[in-house]
Amino acid sequence: MASVSCLSLLVLVALASAASAQLSSTFYDTSCPRALATIKSAVNAAVAQEARMGASLLRLHFHDCFVQGCDASILLAGNEQNDGPNLTLRGFNVIANIKAQVEAVCKQTVSCADILAVAARDSVVALGGPSWTVPLGRRDSPKAASTTMVTQNLLPPTSSLTALIKGYGNLGLSPTDMVALSGAHTIGQAHCPSYQDHIYNDTNINKAFATSLKASCPATGGANVMAPLDTTTPTRFDNAYFSNLLSQKGLLHSDQELFNGGSTDNIVRNFASSPSAFSSAFATAMVNMGNISPLTGTQGQIRTTCSAANS
Repeated sequence: MASVSCLSLLVLVALASAASAQLSSTFYDTSCPRALATIKSAVNAAVAQEARMGASLLRLHFHDCFVQGCDASILLAGNEQNDGPNLTLRGFNVIANIKAQVEAVCKQTVSCADILAVAARDSVVALGGPSWTVPLGRRDSPKAASTTMVTQNLLPPTSSLTALIKGYGNLGLSPTDMVALSGAHTIGQAHCPSYQDHIYNDTNINKAFATSLKASCPATGGANVMAPLDTTTPTRFDNAYFSNLLSQKGLLHSDQELFNGGSTDNIVRNFASSPSAFSSAFATAMVNMGNISPLTGTQGQIRTTCSAANS
C-alpha cells in the first residue's frame, strides 16, 4: 500500500464522507421500486445453483471498492480484470444477468456499483449471514483504474499485520473493520499459489493442517488447485473462520496475521466467541467499505451494460 500524507489522507476521507452523505437506502424507492427485489431474486438463484458464487459476488464488491472507490470500475471488460490480484475474480456473468433484469424493470436507472453493493449483501444473507441496510445512489465510473492503483490498494495474501492495518486505514477503515471484513473468508476458496508460502515456510500454522494442504498444493505451481478459506463450514457464512485462526488454521499468511500475538488478537477472540459480535461488526464494516469514494450526483454515469462505459 502506497504511503499517503496526513493532509492527502484527510482530503480523501473528507471527500468520501461528503459523497457517502448523499447515499440513501431509499434512493430507488420512487425511480425503481422493484430494483432490490429483482437483485435479491437473481442472487438467490445464482447461489442456489452454486454456493461458491456467493463468495465470488462478495469479493467483486471488495475488489471494486478498494481500488478507486465503489464505482463498478472492476466490471469494465479487460482493464482492471487483467491485473494480477483480479485474475481469479468470477461472477461477472451473474452481475451482467442481474443488470439485464434490472434494466428490463427500470431503464438506465440503477447503477452497476449499487448492484454490486446489494448483491454482496444478498449473497451473505443467502449463505446464512447477517443483513444490513445498503446506502444507495452510487454512480459508475466511465474508466477503469490503473494497474498501479490495483497493485497499491489490493493487499497481497503475504501481507503483515502492520501492512494490513495501514492499508485499510488509508481507506478510512479501522482495525475492527479490517478484522471483520477479513471474516468474509468464512466462505469461498483460494488458489494454491496464494497460500503456498504459508504452508511450506511459516511456523505459525497447525502442522497437521499444513500437511493436509501440501497433499494437493505443491511447493511450486499448482495454479489450478484450490482450498476452502474456511475448512470447517466453507459454504456457510458464520464465525468459524475466527475459531480456525485460534487453532492456527488460517489458510493465508494474512489470515493468520490477525491472530499471531499482535494488536488484533482480542478482536479475533471476541468474534470467535460471539457470532452476534461478528455479525454486527461485519454489517457495520460493509457499510463503511461501501462508502469508500462513491461517485454521486452528476459524477460518473449509469452504465446500460456493466462491462462497458456508455458511448
